[in-house]
Amino acid sequence: MSLTQKLINDGGAVVDEMLAGIAAAHPDHACLLENAPRALVAKNGPRKGKVALIVGGGSGHEPTFLGYVGKGLADACAVGNVFASPPPQPVVDAAIAVNGDAGVLFLYGNYAGDVMNFDMAAELLEMEGIAARTVLTTDDIASAPRDQREKRRGVAGNVFIFKAAGAAADLMMPIDEVERIARHANDRTYTIGVALSSCSLPQTRRPNFDLPAGEMEIGMGIHGEPGIRRGPLRSANEVADEIMDAILAEMDAPAGARVAVLVNSLGSTPLMELYILNKRVAERLAEAGLTVHKTLVGPYCTSLEMAGASITVMHLDDELQRLIDHPCDCVMFRQG
Repeated sequence: MSLTQKLINDGGAVVDEMLAGIAAAHPDHACLLENAPRALVAKNGPRKGKVALIVGGGSGHEPTFLGYVGKGLADACAVGNVFASPPPQPVVDAAIAVNGDAGVLFLYGNYAGDVMNFDMAAELLEMEGIAARTVLTTDDIASAPRDQREKRRGVAGNVFIFKAAGAAADLMMPIDEVERIARHANDRTYTIGVALSSCSLPQTRRPNFDLPAGEMEIGMGIHGEPGIRRGPLRSANEVADEIMDAILAEMDAPAGARVAVLVNSLGSTPLMELYILNKRVAERLAEAGLTVHKTLVGPYCTSLEMAGASITVMHLDDELQRLIDHPCDCVMFRQG
């Protein structure tokens, strides 16, 4: 099997070299901590009396998580190796650096390694006199049945969930409210992805799973976790219909409800194909009598160079609409 081609220097150094490049490109937005090179901290977001929002997880999903560090969204981010949880210490260092004495909220996807290491970080912070709360994102409706939502993975819907919680913190809401809003946003966010090819880890440069040419997998996770169905590649409209059938059934929003939409590239799928998907998504939402308040199209939560896309729908209410519209100025995401 031939190796994939990547513009890297050393497969074992990709994360640290990427972080150095991010810090060099965005000095007005964020910086790396001197003794914690896996912790990226916002320059303008953290302040006294503000809840500190910490996000994080494995690298390889950029702009998730690093790109959402900045004013109005995450105060800091801790990242691990590619598709691997950050160890506890960068999480602790990030939290201490942005602690505003109003509480710390950890917000990240529901993966065993992340849960273990962020929980360990919370215990270490307790020893420093800093209390940390946790909200797990579980928007991937393909990853577990509705009655086992607590087992679901957090995927591209993170973008909307982080956005709502970050806005609440930026508005100086107390920790109870920021936590409530994060949970509320998560409860109303629904995602399914489709993979058309595998990706390859920088260390091995070999595909991390096998997906034959001409096939696709509905519901595959952002690390290559199994989906719910594998079969022949279908048209964009057919793929969008299968995803929207599942999302609309679970969301069960009444006619006249408002939604926010994310049509996300998993890495190598181009904007042309994403907009074709979005055309059908918009048609399906209109047929259901739903109003699209906001649409994001592009690579917002990727899986290295995986081909494929995910569709996320957030069921808005007045509170969530106000929060996702709140201005932010982050490393890789700006609004307002």
